Amino acid sequence: MNEAISVTKFNSYIKNIFDAEELLHNISIVGEIFGVSVSRNVIYFSLKDENATLSCVCFYPNLINEIKEGEQVIVTGSPNFYVKGGRLSFNVVKIENVGQGKLFEEFLKMKAKLEKEGLFDVDHKKQIPENIRRIGVITSKEGAVIQDIKNVAWRRNPNVDIVLFNTKVQGFQSEKEIANAIDIMGNYPNIDVIIVARGGGSLEDLWAYNTEIVARATYNCPKPIVSAVGHETDFTIIDFVSDLRAPTPSAAAELLTYNLQDKKDSLISFKNNLIRIENNILSSCKSNLQNVIYRLHNTFDKTFLSQASILEKLKTSLVRNFESSVEQKIYELGIYENTIEKINPLKILEKGYARIEQGKDIVKTSKAVDFNQNLKILFRDGEVIATPIKDKGE
Repeated sequence: MNEAISVTKFNSYIKNIFDAEELLHNISIVGEIFGVSVSRNVIYFSLKDENATLSCVCFYPNLINEIKEGEQVIVTGSPNFYVKGGRLSFNVVKIENVGQGKLFEEFLKMKAKLEKEGLFDVDHKKQIPENIRRIGVITSKEGAVIQDIKNVAWRRNPNVDIVLFNTKVQGFQSEKEIANAIDIMGNYPNIDVIIVARGGGSLEDLWAYNTEIVARATYNCPKPIVSAVGHETDFTIIDFVSDLRAPTPSAAAELLTYNLQDKKDSLISFKNNLIRIENNILSSCKSNLQNVIYRLHNTFDKTFLSQASILEKLKTSLVRNFESSVEQKIYELGIYENTIEKINPLKILEKGYARIEQGKDIVKTSKAVDFNQNLKILFRDGEVIATPIKDKGE
């Protein structure tokens, strides 16, 4: 039995074989580019043909513009076996473009067809609601996409609901599952907006989102759809048909949720502004009221003094008129007293005159005397009863 060797020793042995084989140095390989990514100025991508794929790495960032998804290229370089990771990659030092790949050509044809039919028209796109309470998400429950969406959405607004419709995101029949999910969620109650999402990948990995069935389901959906397929540099047919494209699933969650803390801060700021405005208004009203009171006091004082002066004059005039009236009445009363005194019968009787009465009548003439009835003669100090006697001459 052969002695067991370590993984490092085995991987190093394989690397030495590749490094020693001169025929594998500086060779050219033709294939279609897919799965492009960049990290720290290192470009990672894969080449594929109908039956196989090859991982490639390029340490020349100036070649990034020549490495485009879906293009058919000839790359020149050497294979390298990474001992620590146990992976084979092809180190690219040169790239030549030989035309677009078949899959990319199909993408362009489908894009042109649907655009001509009006599926990309801006007029057809629905408005994204402002206050979203429930978001429907069409993606795989197994991937990191749904967790990214939840994390971002609930960090910004814990009150928003996330409803997941689990589907395949690539592979056999995946486009039918996605289209069916769009149809169902489009009629699902209380869903405000739908996110169709998946992580990044090659043109082939994202192909379900370039299919006609998914594009038409998106176009016919009664609810707004946000496409969040792949990375920022990835474009699929659903991006053009959807009502809004987000560069990543996390960005979609951020676009559709408002930051609750920002809302609270905004409301607090609005409240403080209202309080400040209220205080300014109250201060202004208080100042105006004080001015009005001051003016009223001044006006009242002036009016009161003016009216007091008028009243004083009226009082003086009334007193003067009253005194004059009283003096006049006293004078008139004196005249009346003198007149009464003069006509007082007692005063007349004191002068030697007498008053003659017969019955209840006053006898003023001799002709008025009834000789059959006694006379009463009134003097100042008493009265006398007398019997009238006819004159014999009569």
